[in-house]
This record gives sequence, structure tokens and C-alpha cells, in this order.
Amino acid sequence: MSKVQPSAQCAARQEAGFSLFEFVVAFIIISVLAAVLLNRLGYYQEMAEKAAMESMLRIVKTGLQVQLAELIVTNRQGEAARLETEDPFQWLDDKPPNYAGSYRTPPNTGTWYFDTNQRQVVYVVNSGNRLELDSDAGAKQVRFRARLLKDRLQVSGTVVEGVSGVALIPVRPYRWR
Repeated sequence: MSKVQPSAQCAARQEAGFSLFEFVVAFIIISVLAAVLLNRLGYYQEMAEKAAMESMLRIVKTGLQVQLAELIVTNRQGEAARLETEDPFQWLDDKPPNYAGSYRTPPNTGTWYFDTNQRQVVYVVNSGNRLELDSDAGAKQVRFRARLLKDRLQVSGTVVEGVSGVALIPVRPYRWR
């Protein structure tokens, strides 16, 4: 049997585990990576919310355009003014699951409403850390109003104002960074 030298035993013992310094360095690196990952995850969740909001806006706008086309085809253009005052969600066959009807206070985040007093479609943003609004009124809300697009047409020598389209426009400018 060979006798193990005491200095060799100490060296073997030190190589078997981590030192406190190595543990702290590894912990800091993992913490930084986790923070970066969570930041990116929050960013992608917010961009997904933005995409879902814009998609719903396109669906509502299409519903308004179909309703206007129906009024024009049936020669009822005079009724087109109601498109600016009525809830556009009523013309959708399937309302989105996050549509809550008439606006109420306090609003739920991540929900669409129709403000009957101001005749506006309202989306209450869920997170909105990267959303820039002109107003700082409590919950972050993006508001839209239906507007008829009108053109002047010349019919039989007279100029007539006619409805040519409908748009959903933001009440206040907003920007998602």
C-alpha cells in the first residue's frame, strides 16, 4: 500500500467542489440571463397584445365597411350616419371573448368596450409599458371613433356629397415602441 501524501489529499479535496467565489459568479451570470429573458418575454407579450388589438380593429372596420356597403346597395345611404354613433361590435357575428359591452368604470384590462356617452370603441391595454399616449388618465386606454368618409360627386350638373367609406380613427394619437 502506498501512503498518500497530505498535500495530495488537500488538492483532491479542493478540486471536488465549487468555491464560494465560483458559486457567486455563476449565480450572478444566471441572474443576469434570467433578467434579460424576462425582459424579452415581457416585450413579446406586449407586442402580441398590440397585434391582437390591431387585428380586432381590422375586423371591426371590416364589419363597418360591410354594413356601409349593404346600406349603399339597398339605396339607404341616408342611414349611414348611424355607423358613427352605434356600437360596431353589434355587426359582428361572433363577438370577441374580451368584448365587455358598454363601457364601465373601472374598466378591466385587456378588454374591449363601447363608450355609449362618447360613442367610442375603447381598448383597455393589459400591460402597456411601451405604449405612449397623450393622456395619463388612470388605465391606459386606446380609443377609436367611427368616421364616415365623404366625397363630392357631380350628378346631373349638381354637386352632391356622398358617403364613400368608413374608417376607425384613434381619438388621440398613440404609439407602441
